[in-house]
Amino acid sequence: MENGKWSAAHSTELYGIENWGAGYFSVSDRGEVSVHPDGNGGASVSLFDVARGIQDRGFDLPVLIRLSDILDSRIKRLHESFATAIAEYSYQGSYRGVYPIKVNQQQQVVEEICGFGAQYHHGLEAGSKAELIAAISFLKDPEAYLICNGYKDEEFVDLGLYALKMGLRCVFVIEMPSELDLILERSRALGVRPILGIRIKLSTQASGHWTESGGERSVFGLNTAQVIDVVDKLRAEKMLDCFRLLHYHLGSQIPNIRDIREAVKEGCRIYAGLVEEGAAMGVIDFGGGLAVDYDGSHTNFTSSCNYTTAEYCSALVEEVMSILSETGTAHPDIITESGRATVAYYSILLFNVLDVSRIETHAVPEKLPDDAHELLVNLMDTHRNINAKNVQECYHDAVYYRDEVHELFKRGGVTLRDRALSSQIFWHILTHIAVIIRDMKYVPDEFEHLTNALSDVYYGNFSLFQSLPDSWAIDQLFPIMPIHRLTEKPTQEAILADITCDCDGKIDRFIDLRDVKRVLPLHTLEEDEDYILGIFLVGAYQETLGDLHNLLGDTNVVSVRIDSDGQVHYAREIEGDSVADVLTYVEYEPKEMVRRVREMAEQAVKKGRMTAKERRAVMDAYESGMRGYTYFEREN
Repeated sequence: MENGKWSAAHSTELYGIENWGAGYFSVSDRGEVSVHPDGNGGASVSLFDVARGIQDRGFDLPVLIRLSDILDSRIKRLHESFATAIAEYSYQGSYRGVYPIKVNQQQQVVEEICGFGAQYHHGLEAGSKAELIAAISFLKDPEAYLICNGYKDEEFVDLGLYALKMGLRCVFVIEMPSELDLILERSRALGVRPILGIRIKLSTQASGHWTESGGERSVFGLNTAQVIDVVDKLRAEKMLDCFRLLHYHLGSQIPNIRDIREAVKEGCRIYAGLVEEGAAMGVIDFGGGLAVDYDGSHTNFTSSCNYTTAEYCSALVEEVMSILSETGTAHPDIITESGRATVAYYSILLFNVLDVSRIETHAVPEKLPDDAHELLVNLMDTHRNINAKNVQECYHDAVYYRDEVHELFKRGGVTLRDRALSSQIFWHILTHIAVIIRDMKYVPDEFEHLTNALSDVYYGNFSLFQSLPDSWAIDQLFPIMPIHRLTEKPTQEAILADITCDCDGKIDRFIDLRDVKRVLPLHTLEEDEDYILGIFLVGAYQETLGDLHNLLGDTNVVSVRIDSDGQVHYAREIEGDSVADVLTYVEYEPKEMVRRVREMAEQAVKKGRMTAKERRAVMDAYESGMRGYTYFEREN
């Protein structure tokens, strides 16, 4: 296809944005990524225009954009989907959403969820003392649930009981047998009857990346024998009426709806059994698991899911109805702790490409020197004679001749220039082979990784370890694409490298409808113009799991709101870490460091190695560097 015939529609198909964008992202006729904040058409803005607006306001890339409207839309979609399912099945209980703070603990996220979610009585889940303290300060709705999971010491329990006294619906979920005695002891001391739940270990275990928290060998939760012990203890204490909630957690990002249904069946049987035992009950908390379709394939692949939010809600309500109606058990309120599905779409990492490394840097000479080594002559003949019929034979010959040159070089049999020329011819041969096999019906297995070997390396102004730790640690896939120039055909196939000096600081696995792609189609760089890529769906976990590899700190963050008429409001701007900031995180003292360098520079003046004015320039540069962004900065 000629470059002039390439259109926005082709880019839409190439990058799969309609498959993974969930209605929030598309490609405009201008060839730029558009953001649709409500996910259902309506107002839209160009993400490239937003990026330029951020740069015009003095913020360098990389920048994390938070789209508050999308966060609101996700909460609305979840509650409306459950409301539809409840009405369809005539379910007698209610739905109460709960956001697990650990998924993204940023203050803005928690504040937005509590504010917008109040109309739906959307609550919070806290798994640590710090998260509980944050939740108490922002959750004001007495009908919303505050679920307390995780390890609980005396101070944690007291905080939860005080929250109850202040009118919050705070539930202690017992995850270890020893917690019950502590909660009962502190309840008596403070004169508060607690609301109690238990986390059960299901035998059902799902597929996916994050399923170790489910199953009978999970770290947290009680087995059925321990659950009966809790029931007997509470009955003896005349506090069985405090036992209100059953909770389990199958895992995060569950790709297969069948696993979710099987877990609901088992959980509901346990719930019905607890009601028979005399526990008050009334609430079942299905935990997390609602997946995000990162690759848009709508399959049970680990980075996808074979169901929609509406289908998830319908499956839960249907299974609860089926089991509990059979046992004659009253319908409980349903809680889900959907964190990933709530916040993933809300954040986008934008970064500019700094440079490109390509395999071919010199053309193959038309003629070799008369005294060229025989191996070089053979390589050149292979290069000239390759065609579709002999492509495999030529590949084997090229590898053999190249390797022989390398071995001969080690023994001093050829020069450095000979070795360089052999490599250049060899890579031209591989490039020619890559073109030939594109039209072959059957491609031999040995060529499977050839495209990846020939790919360009695009160096991005970001840190994988800081901004995308799941990509590095567990090979999580995220949608990545240019946010502009999408009416131009991308002619290069590339992998991405960050600016850390680490071989793991790269992305060489990309989303695809049928498999995992090893290269990403990109455009050639244009001089004096930023080429900006976006990494999408990074709102879950990535903002709080990042580390300080190479002392690259937090990126700049800009929160954006979009009016119904498409007007962009840059609602909140947070400067990324300076060099001084990250140095203090690892226990350096920037002021002391400046003093040391000043003394070193003064000694250089005394010894005549520099002038006083040069010392001043040194100190200006050093102190400016301390104040600067940890990432690559544009020259002013």
